[in-house]
Amino acid sequence: MSIGVAVIGVGHWGPNLARNLHNELGVELRWVVDRDPDRLDYVRQSLPGVGTSTTVDDVWSDPEVDAVAIATPTSTHGKLVEEALRSGKHVLVEKPIVDDSVLGTSLVDLAAELGLVLMVGHVFLFNEAILVAKRLLDEGELGEVFHVTMVRTNLGPIRYDVNVNWDLAAHDVSIANYLLGSGPLSVSAVGGSWINPDIVDAVFATLRYPGNILVNLHLSWLSPRKVRDITIVGSEKMLTVDDLSLTEPIRIHDKGVSAERITPTWTDNYMSFRSSVRDGAIHIPKVNLNEPLKAECRHFLENVRSGETPRSDGAFGVGVVRVLEAIDRSLESSGSEHAV
Repeated sequence: MSIGVAVIGVGHWGPNLARNLHNELGVELRWVVDRDPDRLDYVRQSLPGVGTSTTVDDVWSDPEVDAVAIATPTSTHGKLVEEALRSGKHVLVEKPIVDDSVLGTSLVDLAAELGLVLMVGHVFLFNEAILVAKRLLDEGELGEVFHVTMVRTNLGPIRYDVNVNWDLAAHDVSIANYLLGSGPLSVSAVGGSWINPDIVDAVFATLRYPGNILVNLHLSWLSPRKVRDITIVGSEKMLTVDDLSLTEPIRIHDKGVSAERITPTWTDNYMSFRSSVRDGAIHIPKVNLNEPLKAECRHFLENVRSGETPRSDGAFGVGVVRVLEAIDRSLESSGSEHAV
């Protein structure tokens, strides 16, 4: 069936959503909405023939619009998502779904009551490297997972509407929850504010997952290097993901500690300490690189057609928000551990 869609908000990310939805077969991009007339001029030049408006009322009242994609500031998500659902539209909303988990839960309940799809744009869940890592974990390639380290740093862009937790951690928390199949039980975090005294620029957080799995997050927009790294340590093997690598994003390291642990004595030399460590080969699996946002949009449209539950549905998105809220509580209490 043909699906009529609209995009609300074409600042930083919205134009990418509009482009992908416009290019999908069986989809008509009927409206693009933004309060800034200059952004709408850009849309009219790049996507001629698409309707533009400065008010969402044109979208809500259009019976030919089946679904909307919302890419506005997080503080506006709650009102827009509710209005879209009550207008009978399926919703794809950018991460995080909202800035309040209680509000998020009410939106999830509303979507279920109305029989509409509510999906959150956690785009890394559609990244082929993450999907391959998920498959390897589910197949037991790494054995029992011990701990995960995730680094997401860069110099900028500096934001003043949210702290680095809400800007960057939403990505890594969504990845960790997806890979491990659950949310964390508790979090502890410390951070620092150097640019603006009221906004945290860097966060170091530890998340405790079921099975005694620890996940450590290093998040910063005040760092000299752009890094997008994940390291997963298992009982049998270890896996690394470098999201900046276009050719070899995943490496499987046949490394670990053997079951036969040697107890050193005073006569042992350095090599005897190393004898219990296995340092094997590195395997680089083939990853068919894709455009994650295109895959995300296509997944949303498929679920609109089928009525099935999206990979990153509203409930998943609210689970991420609960973690972000717990990280904020820990930051405010100087790193004490808080339940999620």
